[in-house]
Amino acid sequence: MNWFGFGFNAFGQILDREQKVSPGGDKDDADDDVKSYTCLTPIKLERVDSSQQSRLSASWSRTAQLRLHDEDGRVYLSGCGVDVADGGCMTESLGCKDALLGERYLTLGFQNKAECWDLQRHGPAPAWSMETSVPGGYIATKPPFYRPLAPQLKAVSLALGAEHAVLLSGSGIVYTWGIGSHGQLGHSGLTPEKEPRPVEALCGLCMSSVATGGWHSACISAGGDLYVWGWNESGQLGLPSQAMRTSQGHESIKETSSCQEASTAARGEEQKAGESEEVFISIQAFPALLDLTESCDVSKVSCGSRHTAAVTSDYGQLGDGTSRSSDEPRCVAFFRQRGLTVVDVVCGPWNTFAMAAAKEEAAQS
Repeated sequence: MNWFGFGFNAFGQILDREQKVSPGGDKDDADDDVKSYTCLTPIKLERVDSSQQSRLSASWSRTAQLRLHDEDGRVYLSGCGVDVADGGCMTESLGCKDALLGERYLTLGFQNKAECWDLQRHGPAPAWSMETSVPGGYIATKPPFYRPLAPQLKAVSLALGAEHAVLLSGSGIVYTWGIGSHGQLGHSGLTPEKEPRPVEALCGLCMSSVATGGWHSACISAGGDLYVWGWNESGQLGLPSQAMRTSQGHESIKETSSCQEASTAARGEEQKAGESEEVFISIQAFPALLDLTESCDVSKVSCGSRHTAAVTSDYGQLGDGTSRSSDEPRCVAFFRQRGLTVVDVVCGPWNTFAMAAAKEEAAQS
């Protein structure tokens, strides 16, 4: 299996800056897109070893690949300030089981401990470390700073946005807390939450995974349905966006927010009255079921700063080989045209990475 990346590449986090590629994904000295440090179509990550199991984590200027081979886990970095002479290997990561990359810090998870390394300081020791035998919990803004999670949560997944957190419990319930100014908490309002609070709109539905962007959130139900909420300024929720339609020359725009008093009944009356105005969503303050137009289930979802990518049972992903923004889900034709099946997707703030393999190889994995 191979990892492919597309989007923001100013620091070489997808492709070495001295290399050039054509719009079709092949190397070409005449490509103007790389000169502007943008990869419009998926590019195979050259320094990724496809023979090993791997995971990917991305920040704004760097990419971290965790290669797992038996007990010999190692992290390989690419992008800003990375010495590629040794392939970007971080020697201190030997034996790690998981890795989470931020813009400044890289957190490594080992069998019995966790370490946080400052990528700007390049010191000989981690900036922070702790034994992982401590019961699970979360950090609060006021004493006591460390607070254990309630036993009934039994957290299985945690996703962090710019100012909020989304937690998936073992029973499939979604909890959110943090800043809610863009509706990213999904509680039908814009107020903050200091403690984990279940998303009531999803109660009764069992969720299988969660994801967060800068100021939006997403989750997948056990049945393969995709729910989204939060900020939609750039169409990242796949819902009608004023900014997107305005840039495309649409007229007769009417912007609204789902947390405001704009009821469905009122919109229905306007339509009956022959109103030509469209309704746009700037903030979706509670989970909305996203219609992908294709009758297929969603298996993976990941969120960037202002975009979302999903893998479906029928090759569905965000991105169509252009730099044009979209508030409608679009399929990446690149993989289908090459007979590749996408099995995983990871979003950086301004770029997207997809793991893909030939159909036969994907079926065996």
